[in-house]
Amino acid sequence: MDERRRLGAQPRWVIKVGSALITADGKGLDADALARWAEEIAWLREAGREVVLVSSGAVAEGMARLGWRRRPHALNELQAAAAVGQMGLVQAYESHFERHGLHAAQVLLTHDDLQDRQRYLNARSTLCKLLELGTIPVVNENDTVATDEIRFGDNDTLAALVANLIGAQLLVILTDQEGLYDRDPRHHDDARLIAQVSLDDPVLDEAAGPSVGHLGRGGMVTKIAAARRAARSGTATIIASGRRPGALRAIASGAPVGTLLMPSQGPLAARKQWLANRLRASGSVVLDEGAARVLRDLGRSLLPVGVREVKGEFQRGDLVACLDPEGREIARGLINYSAAETRKILGRPSHEIEAVLGYVDEPELIHRDNMVVF
Repeated sequence: MDERRRLGAQPRWVIKVGSALITADGKGLDADALARWAEEIAWLREAGREVVLVSSGAVAEGMARLGWRRRPHALNELQAAAAVGQMGLVQAYESHFERHGLHAAQVLLTHDDLQDRQRYLNARSTLCKLLELGTIPVVNENDTVATDEIRFGDNDTLAALVANLIGAQLLVILTDQEGLYDRDPRHHDDARLIAQVSLDDPVLDEAAGPSVGHLGRGGMVTKIAAARRAARSGTATIIASGRRPGALRAIASGAPVGTLLMPSQGPLAARKQWLANRLRASGSVVLDEGAARVLRDLGRSLLPVGVREVKGEFQRGDLVACLDPEGREIARGLINYSAAETRKILGRPSHEIEAVLGYVDEPELIHRDNMVVF
Protein backbone atom coordinates (compact mmCIF):
# COMPACT_ATOMS: atom_id res chain seq x y z
CA MET A 1 0.00 0.00 0.00
CA ASP A 2 1.59 3.29 -1.07
CA GLU A 3 1.77 6.40 1.12
CA ARG A 4 -1.23 8.15 -0.45
CA ARG A 5 -3.49 5.13 -0.10
CA ARG A 6 -2.35 4.53 3.48
CA LEU A 7 -3.06 8.13 4.48
CA GLY A 8 -6.40 8.20 2.69
CA ALA A 9 -7.50 5.22 4.77
CA GLN A 10 -6.56 6.85 8.10
CA PRO A 11 -9.52 7.28 10.47
CA ARG A 12 -9.10 10.83 11.81
CA TRP A 13 -8.92 13.87 9.52
CA VAL A 14 -8.86 17.63 9.95
CA ILE A 15 -10.12 19.47 6.88
CA LYS A 16 -9.57 23.19 6.45
CA VAL A 17 -11.66 25.11 3.92
CA GLY A 18 -10.67 28.67 3.10
CA SER A 19 -12.85 31.71 2.52
CA ALA A 20 -12.31 31.72 -1.25
CA LEU A 21 -13.93 28.28 -1.54
CA ILE A 22 -17.16 28.91 0.36
CA THR A 23 -17.88 32.54 -0.40
CA ALA A 24 -19.04 34.32 -3.51
CA ASP A 25 -16.83 37.39 -3.69
CA GLY A 26 -18.71 40.21 -1.99
CA LYS A 27 -21.90 38.16 -1.71
CA GLY A 28 -21.33 36.15 1.45
CA LEU A 29 -21.58 32.38 1.62
CA ASP A 30 -21.90 30.25 -1.50
CA ALA A 31 -24.75 27.86 -0.66
CA ASP A 32 -23.86 25.46 -3.50
CA ALA A 33 -20.24 25.21 -2.33
CA LEU A 34 -21.29 24.51 1.26
CA ALA A 35 -23.70 21.85 0.03
CA ARG A 36 -20.85 20.15 -1.88
CA TRP A 37 -18.56 20.13 1.16
CA ALA A 38 -21.31 18.81 3.40
CA GLU A 39 -22.04 16.01 0.94
CA GLU A 40 -18.36 15.01 0.64
CA ILE A 41 -17.79 15.09 4.39
CA ALA A 42 -20.94 13.05 4.93
CA TRP A 43 -19.49 10.50 2.50
CA LEU A 44 -16.26 10.42 4.49
CA ARG A 45 -18.22 9.84 7.70
CA GLU A 46 -20.11 6.98 6.04
CA ALA A 47 -16.75 5.55 4.92
CA GLY A 48 -15.55 5.45 8.52
CA ARG A 49 -13.54 8.67 8.77
CA GLU A 50 -13.84 11.05 11.73
CA VAL A 51 -13.72 14.62 10.48
CA VAL A 52 -13.14 17.97 12.16
CA LEU A 53 -13.87 20.85 9.82
CA VAL A 54 -11.94 24.10 10.26
CA SER A 55 -13.87 26.62 8.22
CA SER A 56 -13.19 30.20 7.35
CA GLY A 57 -15.98 32.41 6.09
CA ALA A 58 -17.42 34.18 9.14
CA VAL A 59 -15.76 37.51 8.41
CA ALA A 60 -16.57 37.28 4.70
CA GLU A 61 -20.23 36.49 5.45
CA GLY A 62 -20.37 39.32 7.95
CA MET A 63 -18.88 41.72 5.42
CA ALA A 64 -21.58 40.76 2.93
CA ARG A 65 -24.36 41.16 5.49
CA LEU A 66 -22.99 44.55 6.51
CA GLY A 67 -22.43 45.70 2.94
CA TRP A 68 -18.62 46.02 3.26
CA ARG A 69 -16.64 45.38 0.07
CA ARG A 70 -13.11 45.31 1.49
CA ARG A 71 -11.83 43.35 4.48
CA PRO A 72 -11.38 45.87 7.34
CA HIS A 73 -8.08 46.28 9.19
CA ALA A 74 -9.39 47.62 12.51
CA LEU A 75 -9.71 44.77 15.01
CA ASN A 76 -13.10 45.87 16.34
CA GLU A 77 -14.49 45.97 12.80
CA LEU A 78 -13.18 42.46 12.13
CA GLN A 79 -14.74 41.29 15.39
CA ALA A 80 -18.07 42.86 14.48
CA ALA A 81 -18.05 41.27 11.03
CA ALA A 82 -17.17 37.88 12.55
CA ALA A 83 -19.98 38.14 15.10
CA VAL A 84 -22.53 38.88 12.37
CA GLY A 85 -21.14 36.34 9.94
CA GLN A 86 -20.70 33.47 12.37
CA MET A 87 -24.47 33.23 12.73
CA GLY A 88 -24.89 32.67 9.01
CA LEU A 89 -21.95 30.27 8.77
CA VAL A 90 -23.21 27.99 11.53
CA GLN A 91 -26.80 28.07 10.29
CA ALA A 92 -25.62 27.13 6.80
CA TYR A 93 -23.47 24.20 7.91
CA GLU A 94 -26.11 22.87 10.28
CA SER A 95 -28.79 22.91 7.58
CA HIS A 96 -26.56 21.22 4.99
CA PHE A 97 -25.27 18.50 7.33
CA GLU A 98 -28.80 17.87 8.59
CA ARG A 99 -29.79 16.78 5.10
CA HIS A 100 -27.32 13.91 5.50
CA GLY A 101 -28.50 12.98 8.99
CA LEU A 102 -25.52 14.64 10.69
CA HIS A 103 -25.28 17.24 13.42
CA ALA A 104 -22.79 20.08 13.26
CA ALA A 105 -21.17 21.37 16.44
CA GLN A 106 -19.76 24.89 16.70
CA VAL A 107 -16.36 25.15 18.42
CA LEU A 108 -14.75 28.59 18.75
CA LEU A 109 -11.17 28.76 20.03
CA THR A 110 -8.62 31.41 20.96
CA HIS A 111 -4.93 30.98 21.61
CA ASP A 112 -5.58 31.26 25.34
CA ASP A 113 -7.65 28.08 25.13
CA LEU A 114 -4.54 26.20 23.99
CA GLN A 115 -1.97 28.18 25.99
CA ASP A 116 -3.39 27.01 29.30
CA ARG A 117 -2.72 23.31 29.86
CA GLN A 118 -6.06 22.60 31.56
CA ARG A 119 -8.08 24.38 28.87
CA TYR A 120 -6.01 22.58 26.21
CA LEU A 121 -6.97 19.22 27.71
CA ASN A 122 -10.61 20.31 28.04
CA ALA A 123 -10.72 21.33 24.36
CA ARG A 124 -9.22 17.99 23.38
CA SER A 125 -11.71 16.06 25.49
CA THR A 126 -14.67 17.96 24.03
CA LEU A 127 -13.58 17.52 20.41
CA CYS A 128 -12.92 13.81 20.89
CA LYS A 129 -16.34 13.33 22.50
CA LEU A 130 -18.03 15.18 19.63
CA LEU A 131 -16.31 12.84 17.17
CA GLU A 132 -17.36 9.84 19.26
CA LEU A 133 -20.96 11.10 19.07
CA GLY A 134 -20.78 11.18 15.27
CA THR A 135 -21.06 14.95 14.91
CA ILE A 136 -19.05 17.24 12.62
CA PRO A 137 -17.23 19.80 14.79
CA VAL A 138 -16.96 23.07 12.86
CA VAL A 139 -14.01 24.96 14.32
CA ASN A 140 -13.18 28.62 13.85
CA GLU A 141 -11.12 31.21 15.65
CA ASN A 142 -13.20 33.13 18.17
CA ASP A 143 -12.69 36.42 16.33
CA THR A 144 -15.32 38.17 18.42
CA VAL A 145 -13.18 38.12 21.57
CA ALA A 146 -9.66 37.62 20.15
CA THR A 147 -7.17 40.47 20.40
CA ASP A 148 -3.99 41.15 18.43
CA GLU A 149 -1.96 39.26 21.03
CA ILE A 150 -4.01 36.05 21.02
CA ARG A 151 -5.03 35.72 17.36
CA PHE A 152 -4.02 32.50 15.63
CA GLY A 153 -3.46 34.74 12.61
CA ASP A 154 -4.97 32.39 10.05
CA ASN A 155 -7.07 29.25 9.97
CA ASP A 156 -4.21 27.22 8.50
CA THR A 157 -2.42 27.55 11.83
CA LEU A 158 -5.65 26.82 13.70
CA ALA A 159 -6.20 23.67 11.64
CA ALA A 160 -2.68 22.45 12.45
CA LEU A 161 -3.22 23.09 16.16
CA VAL A 162 -6.49 21.16 16.04
CA ALA A 163 -4.71 18.28 14.26
CA ASN A 164 -2.16 18.23 17.12
CA LEU A 165 -4.94 18.51 19.67
CA ILE A 166 -6.90 15.46 18.53
CA GLY A 167 -4.02 13.40 17.13
CA ALA A 168 -5.29 13.47 13.54
CA GLN A 169 -3.36 11.39 11.04
CA LEU A 170 -4.17 13.65 8.09
CA LEU A 171 -4.63 17.38 7.63
CA VAL A 172 -6.23 18.43 4.35
CA ILE A 173 -5.89 22.12 3.46
CA LEU A 174 -8.24 22.97 0.62
CA THR A 175 -7.41 26.09 -1.35
CA ASP A 176 -8.00 27.70 -4.74
CA GLN A 177 -4.69 26.32 -6.08
CA GLU A 178 -4.00 22.78 -7.28
CA GLY A 179 -1.31 22.45 -4.63
CA LEU A 180 2.22 23.72 -4.08
CA TYR A 181 4.27 24.59 -7.16
CA ASP A 182 8.02 24.98 -7.48
CA ARG A 183 7.34 28.58 -8.54
CA ASP A 184 4.31 30.87 -8.69
CA PRO A 185 2.05 29.49 -11.47
CA ARG A 186 0.38 32.89 -11.88
CA HIS A 187 3.65 34.31 -13.20
CA HIS A 188 5.49 31.28 -14.60
CA ASP A 189 3.93 29.10 -17.30
CA ASP A 190 6.49 26.36 -16.66
CA ALA A 191 5.67 26.08 -12.95
CA ARG A 192 5.59 22.43 -11.85
CA LEU A 193 3.25 20.98 -9.23
CA ILE A 194 5.15 19.32 -6.37
CA ALA A 195 3.46 15.95 -5.85
CA GLN A 196 5.19 14.91 -2.62
CA VAL A 197 7.94 16.37 -0.46
CA SER A 198 9.39 16.01 3.02
CA LEU A 199 8.75 18.95 5.31
CA ASP A 200 12.47 19.45 5.93
CA ASP A 201 13.17 19.93 2.21
CA PRO A 202 14.41 23.51 1.58
CA VAL A 203 12.51 23.59 -1.73
CA LEU A 204 9.38 24.37 0.31
CA ASP A 205 10.64 27.74 1.48
CA GLU A 206 11.83 28.62 -2.01
CA ALA A 207 8.47 27.73 -3.55
CA ALA A 208 6.17 29.49 -1.08
CA GLY A 209 4.79 32.92 -1.88
CA PRO A 210 2.58 35.51 -0.15
CA SER A 211 -1.20 35.54 -0.16
CA VAL A 212 -2.94 37.83 -2.64
CA GLY A 213 -6.56 37.36 -1.58
CA HIS A 214 -8.39 40.18 0.21
CA LEU A 215 -10.83 37.88 2.03
CA GLY A 216 -8.37 35.47 3.63
CA ARG A 217 -5.10 35.81 5.52
CA GLY A 218 -3.24 32.62 4.61
CA GLY A 219 -0.95 32.08 1.62
CA MET A 220 1.31 29.13 0.86
CA VAL A 221 3.77 30.36 3.50
CA THR A 222 1.20 29.85 6.24
CA LYS A 223 0.15 26.50 4.79
CA ILE A 224 3.71 25.17 4.86
CA ALA A 225 4.18 26.51 8.41
CA ALA A 226 0.90 24.83 9.38
CA ALA A 227 2.01 21.52 7.85
CA ARG A 228 5.25 21.68 9.85
CA ARG A 229 3.30 22.41 13.02
CA ALA A 230 0.89 19.53 12.34
CA ALA A 231 3.86 17.21 11.76
CA ARG A 232 4.80 17.57 15.43
CA SER A 233 2.04 15.08 16.19
CA GLY A 234 2.96 12.89 13.21
CA THR A 235 0.24 14.37 11.00
CA ALA A 236 0.77 14.40 7.22
CA THR A 237 -0.70 17.28 5.21
CA ILE A 238 -2.21 17.45 1.75
CA ILE A 239 -2.66 20.86 0.10
CA ALA A 240 -5.17 20.49 -2.71
CA SER A 241 -7.64 22.38 -4.83
CA GLY A 242 -11.08 22.69 -3.30
CA ARG A 243 -12.44 23.50 -6.75
CA ARG A 244 -11.71 19.97 -7.97
CA PRO A 245 -14.96 17.94 -7.99
CA GLY A 246 -14.83 15.10 -5.48
CA ALA A 247 -11.48 16.22 -4.02
CA LEU A 248 -12.05 14.58 -0.64
CA ARG A 249 -13.20 11.29 -2.15
CA ALA A 250 -10.12 11.29 -4.37
CA ILE A 251 -7.83 11.85 -1.39
CA ALA A 252 -9.57 9.07 0.54
CA SER A 253 -8.98 6.68 -2.36
CA GLY A 254 -5.27 7.50 -2.48
CA ALA A 255 -5.38 9.41 -5.76
CA PRO A 256 -2.40 11.72 -6.45
CA VAL A 257 -4.26 14.93 -5.65
CA GLY A 258 -2.44 18.13 -4.75
CA THR A 259 0.81 18.18 -2.76
CA LEU A 260 1.56 15.68 0.00
CA LEU A 261 3.78 17.06 2.77
CA MET A 262 5.30 14.30 4.88
CA PRO A 263 6.66 14.66 8.44
CA SER A 264 10.44 14.45 8.53
CA GLN A 265 10.59 12.95 12.04
CA GLY A 266 8.44 11.09 14.54
CA PRO A 267 5.73 12.75 16.64
CA LEU A 268 6.58 14.60 19.84
CA ALA A 269 5.29 13.43 23.19
CA ALA A 270 1.96 15.01 24.13
CA ARG A 271 3.39 17.47 26.66
CA LYS A 272 6.09 18.60 24.23
CA GLN A 273 3.46 19.10 21.50
CA TRP A 274 1.68 21.46 23.87
CA LEU A 275 4.90 23.35 24.53
CA ALA A 276 5.74 23.59 20.84
CA ASN A 277 2.29 24.81 19.89
CA ARG A 278 2.05 27.64 22.37
CA LEU A 279 2.30 30.54 19.94
CA ARG A 280 3.52 33.19 22.38
CA ALA A 281 6.78 33.09 24.29
CA SER A 282 7.19 35.47 27.23
CA GLY A 283 10.77 36.27 26.29
CA SER A 284 13.91 34.75 24.84
CA VAL A 285 17.51 33.86 25.63
CA VAL A 286 20.32 34.06 23.07
CA LEU A 287 22.75 31.14 23.23
CA ASP A 288 26.38 30.83 22.26
CA GLU A 289 27.27 28.42 19.47
CA GLY A 290 28.25 25.63 21.84
CA ALA A 291 24.98 25.72 23.77
CA ALA A 292 22.98 25.93 20.56
CA ARG A 293 24.76 22.86 19.22
CA VAL A 294 24.20 20.89 22.45
CA LEU A 295 20.46 21.67 22.39
CA ARG A 296 20.03 21.08 18.68
CA ASP A 297 22.14 17.95 18.29
CA LEU A 298 22.07 16.28 21.70
CA GLY A 299 18.76 17.46 23.19
CA ARG A 300 20.31 18.31 26.54
CA SER A 301 19.12 20.77 29.18
CA LEU A 302 20.02 24.46 28.88
CA LEU A 303 22.56 25.65 31.46
CA PRO A 304 23.21 29.32 32.30
CA VAL A 305 26.82 29.07 31.12
CA GLY A 306 25.65 28.87 27.50
CA VAL A 307 23.48 32.01 27.56
CA ARG A 308 24.83 35.29 26.13
CA GLU A 309 21.80 37.59 26.34
CA VAL A 310 18.29 37.81 27.82
CA LYS A 311 15.47 39.49 25.88
CA GLY A 312 12.17 40.57 27.40
CA GLU A 313 10.75 40.04 30.86
CA PHE A 314 9.55 36.71 32.18
CA GLN A 315 8.97 34.87 35.43
CA ARG A 316 9.88 31.40 36.65
CA GLY A 317 7.74 28.84 34.81
CA ASP A 318 7.10 31.04 31.76
CA LEU A 319 7.59 29.80 28.21
CA VAL A 320 10.88 31.18 26.82
CA ALA A 321 12.34 30.85 23.31
CA CYS A 322 15.96 29.78 22.84
CA LEU A 323 17.72 31.58 19.97
CA ASP A 324 20.98 30.63 18.28
CA PRO A 325 23.65 33.31 17.69
CA GLU A 326 21.95 34.25 14.38
CA GLY A 327 18.63 34.85 16.14
CA ARG A 328 16.86 31.71 14.90
CA GLU A 329 14.57 29.94 17.37
CA ILE A 330 15.91 26.44 17.90
CA ALA A 331 14.02 25.45 21.05
CA ARG A 332 11.53 26.65 23.64
CA GLY A 333 10.70 25.59 27.15
CA LEU A 334 9.61 26.44 30.67
CA ILE A 335 12.35 28.40 32.41
CA ASN A 336 13.39 27.89 36.04
CA TYR A 337 14.48 31.49 36.73
CA SER A 338 13.04 34.95 36.06
CA ALA A 339 14.54 37.30 33.48
CA ALA A 340 16.19 39.37 36.23
CA GLU A 341 17.71 36.25 37.80
CA THR A 342 18.82 34.89 34.42
CA ARG A 343 20.64 38.14 33.61
CA LYS A 344 22.64 37.75 36.82
CA ILE A 345 23.71 34.16 36.20
CA LEU A 346 24.09 34.07 32.40
CA GLY A 347 27.49 32.85 31.28
CA ARG A 348 28.20 31.29 34.66
CA PRO A 349 28.52 27.59 35.52
CA SER A 350 25.67 26.07 37.49
CA HIS A 351 27.69 25.65 40.70
CA GLU A 352 27.93 29.45 40.98
CA ILE A 353 24.15 30.07 40.93
CA GLU A 354 23.80 29.98 44.71
CA ALA A 355 26.75 32.32 45.23
CA VAL A 356 25.29 34.86 42.79
CA LEU A 357 21.60 34.68 43.74
CA GLY A 358 21.88 33.53 47.34
CA TYR A 359 19.83 30.43 46.56
CA VAL A 360 19.46 27.77 43.86
CA ASP A 361 16.20 26.33 42.55
CA GLU A 362 17.56 24.15 39.73
CA PRO A 363 20.99 23.74 38.14
CA GLU A 364 19.41 24.14 34.68
CA LEU A 365 17.78 27.19 33.19
CA ILE A 366 15.48 24.90 31.21
CA HIS A 367 15.35 21.17 31.86
CA ARG A 368 15.19 18.98 28.75
CA ASP A 369 11.91 17.42 29.99
CA ASN A 370 10.34 20.89 29.81
CA MET A 371 11.85 21.79 26.45
CA VAL A 372 11.09 21.10 22.81
CA VAL A 373 13.82 21.42 20.17
CA PHE A 374 12.91 22.36 16.59
